[in-house]
Amino acid sequence: MIDENKKELAITCRVKSQTERNELSIAEVTDQLRMIGIKKGIVLLVHTSFRAVRPIEKGPLGLIEALRDAIGPEGTLVMPSWTGNDKEPFDPMVTPASTDLGIVADTFWRLPGVLRSNHCFAFAAVGPEAAKITSDPLPIPPHIHESPVGRVYDLDGQVLLMGVGHDANTTLHLAELLAGVPYRVPRYCTVVQEGKPVRIDYGENDHCCNRFALMDEWLKIKDLQSEGCVGYARARLIRARDIVEVALEHLAHDPLFFIHTEDEGCADCDEARKSIKS
Repeated sequence: MIDENKKELAITCRVKSQTERNELSIAEVTDQLRMIGIKKGIVLLVHTSFRAVRPIEKGPLGLIEALRDAIGPEGTLVMPSWTGNDKEPFDPMVTPASTDLGIVADTFWRLPGVLRSNHCFAFAAVGPEAAKITSDPLPIPPHIHESPVGRVYDLDGQVLLMGVGHDANTTLHLAELLAGVPYRVPRYCTVVQEGKPVRIDYGENDHCCNRFALMDEWLKIKDLQSEGCVGYARARLIRARDIVEVALEHLAHDPLFFIHTEDEGCADCDEARKSIKS
């Protein structure tokens, strides 16, 4: 259960235009992170939109510094770091993170001491558990149990969403796979085998993810989601295991719960439905 003091946090963030926002110090942001419930020593998987959070002292580097200050040296910070290019082999030393992951994720993997998975569905991590989280081989599909998201789950890590909703929550794709959802949309990636690029085709539990937003209400009803402000963005903090447990409860009743019905006109979800084998 979330501490009563955390529930009393003001969750209405200061909504101002970019020109009206005062730059927050790293110390102020660290205090915000602690107020929302982040404690030292945890494994913390972060999804963020810096556009929503900013301005912060030292920019994206300042936000990363605040996150590391909040969890301390005994904590492990994790961010998505996959490529946005399926046609080219992935090199963890030089391949940029996909642009849709944002500037914080693309800054994080480049920092000294940060480890990055050696495959195109990469996550990056720093801290005592970083090697355990990033060392699995290529996961097919990307968010199986033997993947960075699965390792965060195993380590009883927490998920922090800053300026993004549950549609960006990759732990829900893990829940789908654990539930055995039947959809697998055709996808491919490119790897190097014997010095040559090789295309690997696979099926992914992919769709628009908009219905992941239902998790907000489900988690709040069970008092499992802490909310507050980080920078100028709304933030949510949840245990990975709680995310999976709550999602599994609903997927047990309907494995297609997270995809739109055929009459709702969602092309991504229609593709997912068509992938289901009769």
